[in-house]
Amino acid sequence: MTTENPKEKNNTSKIILAVILIVLIGGGIYASKFYKIYFAPNVSGNSAYLYIKTGSNLDSLYKEIKRKDLLTDAETFSEAAVKMDLAQHLKPGRYRLTKKLNNRTLINMIKAGNQDPVKLKFHNIRKKEDFAGYVAKNLEADSASFLKVIDSAALAQKYGFTSDNIYTMFIPNTYDMYWNTSPVEFFTRMEKEYDKFWTAARKQKAAALNMSPQQVTILASIVDGEALYDKEMPIIAGLYLNRLNRGILLQADPTVIFANNDFGVKRVTNALLRIDSKYNTYKYLGLPPGPIMMPSINAIDAVLNHDKNNYIYMCAKADFSGYHAFAETKAQHEINANLYRAALNKRKIFK
Repeated sequence: MTTENPKEKNNTSKIILAVILIVLIGGGIYASKFYKIYFAPNVSGNSAYLYIKTGSNLDSLYKEIKRKDLLTDAETFSEAAVKMDLAQHLKPGRYRLTKKLNNRTLINMIKAGNQDPVKLKFHNIRKKEDFAGYVAKNLEADSASFLKVIDSAALAQKYGFTSDNIYTMFIPNTYDMYWNTSPVEFFTRMEKEYDKFWTAARKQKAAALNMSPQQVTILASIVDGEALYDKEMPIIAGLYLNRLNRGILLQADPTVIFANNDFGVKRVTNALLRIDSKYNTYKYLGLPPGPIMMPSINAIDAVLNHDKNNYIYMCAKADFSGYHAFAETKAQHEINANLYRAALNKRKIFK
């Protein structure tokens, strides 16, 4: 029978302890590295969002992260992205970056396409070009791409509009929309919102006026252009409907300003009235072919629920309060108009 030398036993114990220590240290290093790659917070706080453009790949995403210094450790993100196969599941969009966000959660967010939607809030935008510019500032595509779709005769016809009245399709409101929504997807979404807005009740009111929803919106754009205060809108709408029904020229100053494309005008002069444009309601009978601005919902509803009055004439009040003086007769209107002209002259406002 052999007995183990105490010295050898001691050496064996030391070796075992050393191995255990090495394993523990190695495991600790691995665990630390594993934690850093996947679970350590990794957002720099330099931006609230990560934008991934349509058509991006992992390399372009990594360069964007580095360029904007979005993460505290871009290398660990790159390593985690490779191991989690992000390249095969990279989805474009706008992703919110919170301070405690780690690589694993961020990558899973991107792979699932869990974007933070953009809130598009628009109203009273004057021209299609301005609208396309506003949308482009908030979504991925550029303004030219949005304008091309808005001006598309084929798309307009598909949904029952014309190139002139297509702008009536965009109902001012606040919409949640993904940043990478394409121009065509945006157009389709707006058409669905238009259909939701024009309920059976609203369509019935439009029909009672012998008007289509597009015509109501065109008139509403003029009402909105005239009214500084919403409470005057139904009165103004009633006045213009009186003119339309009696075959009288609308003679709406905002349409002349639109036709001249000069929105700094404070006084509509005879020179401006001479412009030959279908939007010049001093020259052409009836409604213009399209809206002169994106009217508010209040303006649209003001037309549908107009005040039943006998007014034919209106002009701004001479006190510059923003309210209007209304008249049923030409004689009364001339009194009101002369007071306003005198007030303009007194303030040396001649154009």
